[in-house]
Amino acid sequence: MKITKQARRHAKRLFQACLVNGLPDEQKMRATVSAVAERQPRGYLAILTHFQRLARLELARRKATIESAAPLSAAVREALQAHLVRRHGEGLRFEFLPNPSLIGGLRIQVGSNVYDGSLRARLRELEEKLAR
Repeated sequence: MKITKQARRHAKRLFQACLVNGLPDEQKMRATVSAVAERQPRGYLAILTHFQRLARLELARRKATIESAAPLSAAVREALQAHLVRRHGEGLRFEFLPNPSLIGGLRIQVGSNVYDGSLRARLRELEEKLAR
């Protein structure tokens, strides 16, 4: 479905109206979607499609996935959370995953940003340099 500039503009305004202190408010979002679906303004499907895309992107931007070779202690988790909140702002959701294939170190993904300090990544980097 082709989304017009006007539909994008409307969806963006609606999405911005659903933000409270820079974070999406679930109740406002549900009420907005219900109101648009009920009134069915011109191009409402395109508006809702783009609104959904904006919401999905914002949720992804607010999720931090931290992978480590071994489970992290509570103190390390808290320090990582504090650092990421300082760097990316309030409202992050954290997910800690053990991933033995990393061998050592951490791999952190916040939205589309990836910080890979794992031993596996460093070995891959070294292998690429030696292959040249």
